Amino acid sequence: MLHLARSNNAVLVDDRPSFLGMLKEAQNYVTWGEPSKETLTLLLTKRGRLLGNKKITEEHLQKLGFKSAEEFAEAVLSGRVQYWKLREMQHVFRLHPPSKGFKGSIKKSYVSGGELGYRGDAINELMKRML
Repeated sequence: MLHLARSNNAVLVDDRPSFLGMLKEAQNYVTWGEPSKETLTLLLTKRGRLLGNKKITEEHLQKLGFKSAEEFAEAVLSGRVQYWKLREMQHVFRLHPPSKGFKGSIKKSYVSGGELGYRGDAINELMKRML
């Protein structure tokens, strides 16, 4: 239900108990955390796509009622907009493998020195390397 069919894909979900339960079930396969506004803006501008694999433009954001990508990212983070419910945007972000590779084992949890599971604000550093 998270639509993570391939490695190096990302999705934006909110902190509902149902999504957190799905993440805890998949914690041995995925990593997650809370992105900052700057990281989310970079993700939306560089890797965000409309249906038909077209880039998200300022004109499209203005049709949604936002002046810029920063304002849209702030609305997503605050919960005013649920990104996964927007029909005209692709929900999955395709990312590159991280530059200079993963820092730890991809078979261990983040707290054990690996890459999997909950990582909190450290997701920002990983996402910047994957953009």
